Amino acid sequence: MSNRRTFLKSSLAVAAGLAVGHVSPVSADTVSFPNGIVYTKNNPGKWSQKVNGHAPIVNVEGNKVTVTTTHVMTDEHYIVRHTIVSENGDVLGEKTFSPSDAEAKSVFELSDVSSKYVWDTTTLYATSFCNKHDLWVTEFEA
Repeated sequence: MSNRRTFLKSSLAVAAGLAVGHVSPVSADTVSFPNGIVYTKNNPGKWSQKVNGHAPIVNVEGNKVTVTTTHVMTDEHYIVRHTIVSENGDVLGEKTFSPSDAEAKSVFELSDVSSKYVWDTTTLYATSFCNKHDLWVTEFEA
């Protein structure tokens, strides 16, 4: 699990273009994520027919962030995990699913993680990992 976490943090940090002195805002849909590894609603790559059931949908109400992936949950095909990640790659929240879960929905309280992590901007990323259709990212503000 540690290697996956390191990979996720590194991939998102690199993909977000975190360079010293970076001034312009970065968008998950304008960043060039590594082909075949990370997908977004506007850049679904080979999964263009899979956007609606795979790209995380984010709803922010105060410090509460709800991530939903409208995806079937079966033994053969399901959402494995949701994460909330800061621009610098800190995993602020995570939830792992089982194929027997009724839905892929996560609720995170950002105030619960603010004492453990400090992030410089309000831009965060929600990820959704499907066991068949890879890692999907949605950028959001909180």
